[in-house]
Amino acid sequence: LTGKSFSVMAPPPPQKEIVYNKLLPYGERLEAEAARFLAHIKDNLARAVQLQELWPGGLFWTRKLSTYIRLYGRKFSREDHVLFIKLLYELVTIPRLEISMMQGFARLLINLLKKKELLSRDDLELPWRPLYEMLERILYSKTENLGLNWFPNSVESVLKTLVKSCRPYFPEDATAEMLDEWRPLMCPFDVTMQKAITYFELFLPTTLPPALHQKGFKLWFDEFIGLWVSVQNLPQWEGHLVNLFARLATDNIGYIDWDPYVPKIFTRILRSLNLPVGSNQVVVPRFLTNAYDVGHAVMWITAMMGGPSKLVQKHLSGLFNSIASFYHPSNNGRWLNKLMKLLQRLPSGVVRRLHRERYKKMTWLTPVPESHKLTDQDVTDFVECIIQPVLLAMFSKTGSLEAAQALQNLALMRPELVIPPVLEKTYPALETLTEPHQLTATLSCVIGVARSLVSGGKWFPEGPTHMLPLLMRALPGVDPNDFSKCMITFQFIATFSTLVPLVDCSSVLQERDDLSEVERELCSATAEFEDFVLQFMDRCFGLIESSTLEQTREETETEKMTHLESLVELGLSSTFSTILTQCSKDIFKVALEKVFNFAVSNIFETRVAGRMVADMCRAAVKCRPEESLKLFVPHCCNVITHLTVNDDVLRDEELDKELLWNLQLLSEITRVDGKKLLVYREQLGKILQRTLHLTCKQGYILSCNLLHHLLRSATLIYPTEYCSVPGGFDKPVSEYFPIKDWGKPGDLWNLDIQWHVPSSEEINFAFYLLDTFLQPELIRLEHYAAGKLEMSRDDVQQCLAIVHNSLFLSDNKFLFLPLAGYILDNSEDDTKSLFLIIKIISDVLQFQGSHKHEFDSRWKSFNLVKKSMENRLQGKKQHIRALLIDRVMLQHELRTLTMEGCEYKTSHQEMIRDLLCLSTSSYGQVRSKAQQAFFTALGTYNFCCRDIIPLVLEFLRPDRQDVTQKQFKGALYCLLGNHSGVCLANLHDWDCIAQTWPAIVSSGLSKAMSLEKPSIVRLFDDLAEKIHRQYETIGLDFAVPEKCIEIAVMLQKSEHPSSDFTGLCSEEIQLGIQRQKEKNAEAVRNYENLINMLLDCVEQRNLPWKFEHISIGFLSLLLRDDRILPVRAIKFFVQCLNHDAIVVRKVAISAVAGILKQLKRTHKKVPICPYEISGSPKPSSIQAGDRPDNQWLHYDSQSLPKTKEAWESCCFAEQIIYDHFSDPKFVEQLIKFLSLEDRKGKDKFNPRRFCLFKGLFRNFDDAFLPVLQPHLEELVADSHESTQRCVAEIIAGLIRGSKHWTFEKVEKLWKLLCPLLRTALSNITVETYNDWGTCIATSCESRDPRKLHWLFELLLESPLSGEGGSFVDACRLYVLQGGLAQQEWRVPELLHRLLKYLEPKLTQVYKNVRERIGSVLTYIFMIDVSLPNTAATKSPRVHEFTTRILENLKPLMEADEEIQNHVMEENGIGEQDERTQGIKLLKTILKWLMASAGRSFSTAVTEQLQLLPLFFKIAPVENDNSYDELKRDAKMCLSLMSQGLLYPQQVPLVLQVLKQTARSNSWHARYTVLTYLQTMVFYNLFIFLNNEEAVNDIRWLVIKLLEDEQLEVREMAATTLSGLLQCNFLTMDGPMQTHFEQLCKMRLPKKRKRDLGSVVDTIPSGDLVKRHAGVLGLSACILSSPYDVPTWMPQLLMDLSAHLNDPQPIEMTVKKTLSNFRRTHHDNWQEHKQQFTDDQLLVLTDLLVSPCYYA
Repeated sequence: LTGKSFSVMAPPPPQKEIVYNKLLPYGERLEAEAARFLAHIKDNLARAVQLQELWPGGLFWTRKLSTYIRLYGRKFSREDHVLFIKLLYELVTIPRLEISMMQGFARLLINLLKKKELLSRDDLELPWRPLYEMLERILYSKTENLGLNWFPNSVESVLKTLVKSCRPYFPEDATAEMLDEWRPLMCPFDVTMQKAITYFELFLPTTLPPALHQKGFKLWFDEFIGLWVSVQNLPQWEGHLVNLFARLATDNIGYIDWDPYVPKIFTRILRSLNLPVGSNQVVVPRFLTNAYDVGHAVMWITAMMGGPSKLVQKHLSGLFNSIASFYHPSNNGRWLNKLMKLLQRLPSGVVRRLHRERYKKMTWLTPVPESHKLTDQDVTDFVECIIQPVLLAMFSKTGSLEAAQALQNLALMRPELVIPPVLEKTYPALETLTEPHQLTATLSCVIGVARSLVSGGKWFPEGPTHMLPLLMRALPGVDPNDFSKCMITFQFIATFSTLVPLVDCSSVLQERDDLSEVERELCSATAEFEDFVLQFMDRCFGLIESSTLEQTREETETEKMTHLESLVELGLSSTFSTILTQCSKDIFKVALEKVFNFAVSNIFETRVAGRMVADMCRAAVKCRPEESLKLFVPHCCNVITHLTVNDDVLRDEELDKELLWNLQLLSEITRVDGKKLLVYREQLGKILQRTLHLTCKQGYILSCNLLHHLLRSATLIYPTEYCSVPGGFDKPVSEYFPIKDWGKPGDLWNLDIQWHVPSSEEINFAFYLLDTFLQPELIRLEHYAAGKLEMSRDDVQQCLAIVHNSLFLSDNKFLFLPLAGYILDNSEDDTKSLFLIIKIISDVLQFQGSHKHEFDSRWKSFNLVKKSMENRLQGKKQHIRALLIDRVMLQHELRTLTMEGCEYKTSHQEMIRDLLCLSTSSYGQVRSKAQQAFFTALGTYNFCCRDIIPLVLEFLRPDRQDVTQKQFKGALYCLLGNHSGVCLANLHDWDCIAQTWPAIVSSGLSKAMSLEKPSIVRLFDDLAEKIHRQYETIGLDFAVPEKCIEIAVMLQKSEHPSSDFTGLCSEEIQLGIQRQKEKNAEAVRNYENLINMLLDCVEQRNLPWKFEHISIGFLSLLLRDDRILPVRAIKFFVQCLNHDAIVVRKVAISAVAGILKQLKRTHKKVPICPYEISGSPKPSSIQAGDRPDNQWLHYDSQSLPKTKEAWESCCFAEQIIYDHFSDPKFVEQLIKFLSLEDRKGKDKFNPRRFCLFKGLFRNFDDAFLPVLQPHLEELVADSHESTQRCVAEIIAGLIRGSKHWTFEKVEKLWKLLCPLLRTALSNITVETYNDWGTCIATSCESRDPRKLHWLFELLLESPLSGEGGSFVDACRLYVLQGGLAQQEWRVPELLHRLLKYLEPKLTQVYKNVRERIGSVLTYIFMIDVSLPNTAATKSPRVHEFTTRILENLKPLMEADEEIQNHVMEENGIGEQDERTQGIKLLKTILKWLMASAGRSFSTAVTEQLQLLPLFFKIAPVENDNSYDELKRDAKMCLSLMSQGLLYPQQVPLVLQVLKQTARSNSWHARYTVLTYLQTMVFYNLFIFLNNEEAVNDIRWLVIKLLEDEQLEVREMAATTLSGLLQCNFLTMDGPMQTHFEQLCKMRLPKKRKRDLGSVVDTIPSGDLVKRHAGVLGLSACILSSPYDVPTWMPQLLMDLSAHLNDPQPIEMTVKKTLSNFRRTHHDNWQEHKQQFTDDQLLVLTDLLVSPCYYA
């Protein structure tokens, strides 16, 4: 085949087009149009890339491509699709690309990759490394914090979305490469861990086909899940790991066995809901901040469901059982939002999964294996476990939205389980009048399930029978006094009537006998439809009459309705029109008559009531225009003609109400199908002639509306009906049976839309109207503007109003340009005319058949309706017909809005200039309206900004004398822009910035500028702030790499649509390269010019200070990392370091730090092999941890580099700056400024200043030390806060800057520094110890410890010498800790030395030292972790330490009596006894445990357990803060430990300790065991449940403590039992119930007659205790279900009531239980009553209301 004939063959099918285009009335024209457009885009895009023109060509054509996708979907061949993606991928990853362009390309690329099912992995492969390099460069930029790069805020989310979209197409070896790249970052003690896990979460591909799983997740899964399981304290990265697992599970359902991890997963998800448990729980802040994202947790759960084991469903039921009571509406707290989100997301996740398994088309993505698909039983189990919480959540405090969404999804799966309980709540809510909240909540839930209810189906055939009763009962909700009720009722009625044809089918009963039971019932019910429609109308009339309020309306003269009224109007009109659309002809006739009579027999005021009635009439006319227009038009025309016979009327200021009302009615009912109006054109024309020139404004405005609506009806394209079945319901009942269509979705392929397309007759009618009414007005205005005709203001306004209402057709032919200028010159105070002119101009500029903002809001509401009624289970666009028609109409509007080009023509230029004149006129209101129009226009037309900038800047020129202040302000506002649109002052382009920035600065010298006016000052502040906020670094290099060009050539050659464009010749390409080079050179030139101009501006003599600051701010934005600042600017910034104003000094400090970074010399990097240095062989598999090959990095005091040889064998715009910093005067002044206070008490160690000094010493070695040395010595000696901070900043800079100095220089430096630091540390104060800590930590950050050995040896000299009191000791430790913590695992030797030093000192008296030691211990032991695949570290071991501690605590363990804190806070002479020492030691240990709870990774449970019995003994029982430190700490420690996450193997150990303590003879300890148990079980719920022995142990423990001799312990045991029952940890089974009943039957001891003098017997006998235990057990069972009445409850209540007259404490318990029962069951008593028999109720009522209740 030759090439020619080949291209004639059928084109390949398009990837995926927008189907709605085919349904447009002009659909067949679009094929060719799209092909042309696409060919055009391919050509020009390829061309632009080959000619190296990224801007404007490349960017312009990529924008066109996204427009193409919006209009036609992905309507291109697969080959083109792949080429577009490859081209954009290459463009996005150009390394030096300007950020704003990168974002533009990235957004389009995301859009192209969005539907991943269209391209399989065979079609497309994308490399991952370029994306990683880009993220590293932008998100982890090394230079951004120094102000050398400015990125927008949105860049992070765009880049992450981009990676997500490219992820499925990474090559198969990517996983292994990524692991090699990022594994070295995984150091759990460092921030890099967070970075590594974030990268893994983002990049790791999880959609590889099963054949490649070996190369995919199997490489990392075991390692990562092991890591996750072993981490206990929720570090920041754990959440990201969970997100990764959730995604892995979703993409590989059935290929991973999650069962072994399920209990752990559910325990952690439950923990991260942060629910309040137990009596006094300490909140751990990191549990809140690092909690899992609910969305991902839900993804994970839904992906694991199903499969053979059913384990996940069991746990899910457990989860909901344990948290169900939190959903009860009476509970509220910050955790509620999470719980609601969980409810809303889970059903939608399950529906999504079912859709994927049962309905979705097969694609290249891995399908779910049969064995793991969800079965019907799985779905039923799921719905059953979640329905109870959802029904509770309907009435939640946060509103019923989440519950309604959950119910909508649940009803799709199992309507028969979901809808009946909802209806049970709805019917009573419709009856009650006292609880409107209940009504709105239930109605919104029924709206959610409406579609499932009406369509019935095989599961729930009786559903539709509920519809009529619901509708009739909802009518009273149309209530003028309750707004929210009214709106929800409208929504409710509209939803149901959209779904159901309102046709009376009762006659079918006689004709057919093949109907099912339900169908017969429905047929007879449909006779009520007519009644329903009429009642609804009566209700609406009542609503309208109550909102008339004649008198008040007249007085206040408010033009508009209030916000609420307009919402009601909207609700009313849309509901009414829905009902009429769905009516049969008979019902419609009755309704029409009724609404006509109502409208004609009353006269309404036109503002509120009139609008509502006119809307109802319009709805009727729209549905069936012919019948309705016959009634309305003649009537209105007659009345109007009759009332305007007399010419006097035309000149009346106030018109007759009847005339106004009829005009309003007529103007509304003409908004119908244009063809039906043609019959009445004569009459309507006459009316317009009579009324357009009324003097009364209200009158002629209504008449203008009439004209407007007539023109629109005749000339636009729109659908004429929205009925739910194509062709309507007017067929005879014998042929057509409407009940079959209840809830039926529209069929996209047979929509059969009736379009209105203007006929030639209608177009003639429109031209007749324009000729008759518009033409004369335009001529009058032209004469007026030319000064030939005098007109009064009112006349001008009237003319303009007519023009405004009829202009949208006249194709911008007439632009009355001189008019605006004329009015501004002659009658500038005629603001109303100016407003109209602005409206007209903006319409001409913007209006293409519909307004952008109207279109946007319709699109939004379309999406809302779609969401509330869609069927997510089946998908495939199963929407209702009306909704589909709406979508097609929106597609038409989208086309009209986007196809009309944005080319910038001269007519547009003149109008925009007019707007600029109006924006700088004298009246504020005119200015602000004109500015809004001006901004919108700027955003619409390409490239008009460059044209308009010079005109705006004219007003700011300092040499102009004639600018008024108003104009000056107007111009500034024009530069500032509005919040969303373009900001002229900050376009990302050198040409524009080079004009605007200097102009803004030099406008400070303008005559019109006055800093006395606050509004002007504020404007300049806003401008500067906005520029700083929005500035992004602008590119200097626009080169296009070779790879892009190759793809561009391929794109150009691809067929379908192929273009007639031949390739570029080499000259053109050379020219392109030449141009691109020129462009780069020009950018650099512009950049330097701009800097010079700004510097010139600043040096002007009398520039106000404010502008100097603005200018310095601008200059600081111009620092870059790819180009060093011009010398002049460097000099300027260095001098600014000593400027008088602190603002300027701050900017200069950052700027100079940035400049020093630019000047940094690159250091040679020497690659090293760790195996050679350490001399150990290379291992076969890598383990983390301390290995022989990283040994050499450790700190070892034997081999420290202390001589020059050893040091060097270890592996490790300048003139201006030099001059200034060698000048002693300059330095002295600088130090003086730096040691001033800025904000008293608020200052902190300033990283900017540190960067400045680090840069100085890094770039210039020790050149400045001689000058600085005397200053440093002086500063160190002064103990003021600000001087100490200053010296700390300099020293940190010195230490970090000396990284690459030679050994001699470093040695000299430390000789100088050691004495300084010693002095500093002994002078430390409360205010400065933080700064010194930061100083040392900053100095040690990422540095080899062996290079800083001087510092560490200095710090370790003797931290706790006791000189200078406890405070200095604590501070020294703090500073030391800062240094060591930065070193992490590299200094095991130092840690051992420190521990050895501290151990004897653990019995410190001073609280602050103890706290600090506790914190230091945390860091010493932090490195001792047990992570999977990790060799043991050499650091100190917790285990050995605790063993030694326990030895010293022996005396306390063995003692029996209460432990009192009787230590005096002073070290007495001589040794105290062991016991006192023990207590002091214990205090320090408590501090250590509290500190490590929040920081370490894994809790050393086994060791801490041995301390538990001691804590139980000490912790106080009551909530009282007056206790001493020891007790408070013990309590806090217990609370933290009980919330800890346990490994399954630790469970038996903990229980062992608890059982042992429960036998203790201190009742405090026994009591505390219970509180500990409550929290521990809930926070490790599924781990305990998974271990049967543990459950039995706990049960035994609680039941045993119920019989404790101490009353408090018994009561606490009862509370604990009830809690465990409530979260379904234990169940109320037969044996337990019998056990309690047995105990209750214990005989009470007889009361003995006492001898008068004998001591009263106080100790309760054992039997009484046992009997009390039984009663408490029953009471716990009753209180464990506070919101419902299980079957066993009535009997237990009866048993309990028998003990009401027992001796105390039993009587008390019974009373408490009954009153609690009454309190919690009071709300729903009507339902709960059903559970009891009549006899039981009698007893109960007696009990609850009997005098005993008040006793």
